[in-house]
Amino acid sequence: MIIVTGGAGFIGSNIVKELNRRGREDILIIDDLKDGQNYKNLRGLKFIDYQHKDDFLKSIENDDFDGTDIDAVFHEGACSDTMEYDVNFMMKVNYEYSKILLHFCLEHRIPFLYASSASTYGTGKNGFREGDACEDALNPYAYSKLVFDRYVRQVLPEAHSMVVGLRYFNVYGAQEHHKGKMASIFYQLYNQIHETGVAKLFRGIDGYGDGEQRRDFVYVGDVVKVNLWFWENNGPSGIYNCGPGHAHTYNEAAQAVIEAMGRGSIDYRDFPEVLKGKYQCFTEADTTKLLAAGYDGGFQNMKTAVAEYCRFLDEGGYFIYGK
Repeated sequence: MIIVTGGAGFIGSNIVKELNRRGREDILIIDDLKDGQNYKNLRGLKFIDYQHKDDFLKSIENDDFDGTDIDAVFHEGACSDTMEYDVNFMMKVNYEYSKILLHFCLEHRIPFLYASSASTYGTGKNGFREGDACEDALNPYAYSKLVFDRYVRQVLPEAHSMVVGLRYFNVYGAQEHHKGKMASIFYQLYNQIHETGVAKLFRGIDGYGDGEQRRDFVYVGDVVKVNLWFWENNGPSGIYNCGPGHAHTYNEAAQAVIEAMGRGSIDYRDFPEVLKGKYQCFTEADTTKLLAAGYDGGFQNMKTAVAEYCRFLDEGGYFIYGK
């Protein structure tokens, strides 16, 4: 059996779908469906059972999985709202929950692969290499991810099973509808152009021109590929960047969507006051450590991936059961 937390979410549901394509359906999905939207991501997936995240913790505490053959745990579940400022809530959901699951996997020697975040690099002024010298946090979400990474580093020397944290950069792709304002810029732009014909970007700030802020955008299919590569190849434990290592401007992102849709123009709006001092104007993964681990699967070209994604959205934007 394989366990995927956040299996009704964006990246989690993509991992489940790829596992289905590879013939695995013995999957336990862990999530919380209270928002009334993310259940839609489950409709196209094959899995043996679903369990609410709180009930799953109780099952762990009660040793309900004793004797169960668990091949891997993909821990993608988290509160990913960068505008959530209740630090106690964020630490309980993202940090404490992850610690319990980590120790469950260590005790039973189950490969544990979890979602970290490029937000752990703060403004990025010190670079994007995995290590204390480059790390910082601009909001509670980033801090909850960073402090768990640091906890993992403490326990890794005593670990006897795989523990891999992947620092996702700006992920976009299938089944992110439910994320709302936290969905990728590509999803936002697709909908803006579809509705008004205009892609809206931020004006320049901190020395960047209008729409010239740069991000390392990574297609969700590539994120899944990296996760499964580590698991299937018994990759070395550690914390790794997960991004192409090449930043693109938001202008380039918008042009890719416009080209894929065959219409649209760009307009600029003032940078929101609420984001000032809390926004990464530049991200770019240092992939040295990832490549040294042996990953050789590459990353899709952004224009090619965006065109594929736009076609997927044109067709409804959700996975179809059995396809």
